[in-house]
Amino acid sequence: MEYVSRVPRPPLDGLIDDIYYLEGTPPYARLMLPPAPSALLIVNLGAPFRIRAGIDIETAEYADGCVITTPTRALEFGYPVPTRSIGAHVKPWGLAPFLPMPAAELCDRPVTIEQVWGRPAVAELRDRLAMADGPHAMLTLLEEELTRRLCETAGLGLVRHASSVIAATCGAVAIGDLSVAAGVSSTHLARRFKDLVGVTPKRLARSQRFAVTLLAIDFAGPIDWGDVAGGAGYFDQAHFGHEFRAFTGLTPTRYAEVRRRFLREHPGHALDGWPLPAD
Repeated sequence: MEYVSRVPRPPLDGLIDDIYYLEGTPPYARLMLPPAPSALLIVNLGAPFRIRAGIDIETAEYADGCVITTPTRALEFGYPVPTRSIGAHVKPWGLAPFLPMPAAELCDRPVTIEQVWGRPAVAELRDRLAMADGPHAMLTLLEEELTRRLCETAGLGLVRHASSVIAATCGAVAIGDLSVAAGVSSTHLARRFKDLVGVTPKRLARSQRFAVTLLAIDFAGPIDWGDVAGGAGYFDQAHFGHEFRAFTGLTPTRYAEVRRRFLREHPGHALDGWPLPAD
């Protein structure tokens, strides 16, 4: 697969981690993306893809693309062969200036880009992207579109600062301390987070801790799950196992098996740096 990405210019860099282009044949027909403290925007340029947001939710098809606010459960992607898309990995608060609705309405409910920006606008954007001269030109077009759509958002500074503290502490900060430091009530802070991130500060902290823990594991070697749990600050290994299943639908041992399969069957793959197992 071809994967090209870069960090956007200010002011988008305060909202978006990177914009990317993806094209080619996926390693598997289905890939599972564990929940992370981030959001996602995809403009699809190929055949429709499918997403299932949790094991108890039906799979939905997306032709134009999708918008995904900070998830609380794993996302299962079903890719067409070949696949082609352009998108953005967005900071937890980063989608809010582009959404016409509170982020909480989209929590674990991915929607099409048409539902957010309207069919005519999305059709025009996809046409311009399809005619662009290569991936880098396409990234520039997407960056220009996002910059044009950027809106002032009440409470963004508050949520951005609190989210940054959560990230800096790997999710270990006391939520009460966040509200005290910000000079607002815990209720107000939670309401702002639901509006702009889609989840409460406490839920974001859980996602942050789990994501940091998962990314730190070396799946190429033996894993002492007790040491992993203790090092991440979980009460015990049972607590960590419960969180793992809640977030991914898999046990830690099963996740390790499918992750190792990915690394073994597709060494050096363009998606190798992503925690993408397939089960």
